[in-house]
Amino acid sequence: MDRSQKAESVASLNATFHEVGVVVITRNLGMTVAQSTALRGKVREAGATYKVAKNRLAKLAAKDTAYEGIIDFLTGPTAIAASVDPVAAAKAVVDFAKTTDKIEIVGGSLGSVVLNADGVKALATMPSLDEMRAKLIGLVQAPATKIAQLSTAPAAKLARVFQAYADKAA
Repeated sequence: MDRSQKAESVASLNATFHEVGVVVITRNLGMTVAQSTALRGKVREAGATYKVAKNRLAKLAAKDTAYEGIIDFLTGPTAIAASVDPVAAAKAVVDFAKTTDKIEIVGGSLGSVVLNADGVKALATMPSLDEMRAKLIGLVQAPATKIAQLSTAPAAKLARVFQAYADKAA
């Protein structure tokens, strides 16, 4: 890798660090190509990215960003998963780590908040941004639905009473 490629890699990682909401650092412990491909696919489906970067270049890219705290995690064969959604990358990596012992979650960062491995696992259990939006919409719509049901209930009860009298008279 020549100097211009290194500068391009640092600039790309720096741009990533400025755009994302969460960064998860993993350590690869001899994953096969098939496992690595499966992990990348799972991360991509979640709307996140997964990059293997040279630790020295990643440390340079993380300087002067909110993710400067992850520099200590960048030792050994590491990779970086990142996503705009604060839960997506963590959820994808943690789910994959449950299926194999070839990947270790080292830590991560949620903005300027540095997370250890347990913090990343706890973050993965939280609902995603889309799930939270769906719940919020459901909560907003619930009162309107109940009001509509209550406003039609007296008329329905009255209709049933009239029907009962009609059936009794007939």
